[in-house]
Amino acid sequence: MLRCAAFLALCLLATSASAQSAPAAPGAIQAQTAQALVAMEEPRPGDHWTYEIRDEITGEVARTRENVITEVTPTEISVRFKILKTGNVGLSVYDHSWNIIREGSWRYSTNDGTGIQSPLEVGKTWPVKTNNINSANGNIWKRSGTSKVVGEESVTTKAGTFETFKIETRFTGTNVNNPTLKNEVTSLTWYAPTIDHWVRRTFVSRANKRLNIDNVIELIEYGRKQ
Repeated sequence: MLRCAAFLALCLLATSASAQSAPAAPGAIQAQTAQALVAMEEPRPGDHWTYEIRDEITGEVARTRENVITEVTPTEISVRFKILKTGNVGLSVYDHSWNIIREGSWRYSTNDGTGIQSPLEVGKTWPVKTNNINSANGNIWKRSGTSKVVGEESVTTKAGTFETFKIETRFTGTNVNNPTLKNEVTSLTWYAPTIDHWVRRTFVSRANKRLNIDNVIELIEYGRKQ
């Protein structure tokens, strides 16, 4: 009896030690890692964000885009982007409020109106008014609308959990070369001040009242150059 009791005690100890020393499941490790936020309030060369773009019309991930800051000046932030698995690369130039100024053949005057306006607070609004000029084909689009901070939300993505301002942007675009062509855009942006970037964005566009784009853009990875 004593030998049996001793044997059972040893088994229980071994089981307890095994449970304590067993490695955490990969999913648990990923979840713990994702929660460790990296503060990135001021942009620096090497800062990077990777997004999945999901087409809500098909329900599939259409592409994955990696953005990396290459240069920061007092007025501009240059960002190299890469569409993963395609080899497609390009350069976007932003102002310090993350409005696009130039991207590929497009020039935005004064910007594309998709950035923020600091300081952010719930209820704040600002106008969106811009000219989009394509140097390759001569197309010019005029945008007019508004952005409004509609709330504060905690958002969880594959990259972690973030405290964000939720910004709604609505504008109408008209093709100057062909005024019969119009599009209406509604976009929601969840901007996280801690990483000075958006962690989720929706983009819905209707061309002449017909839906043609319905995307969800979500942050899956980010970081700062070591």
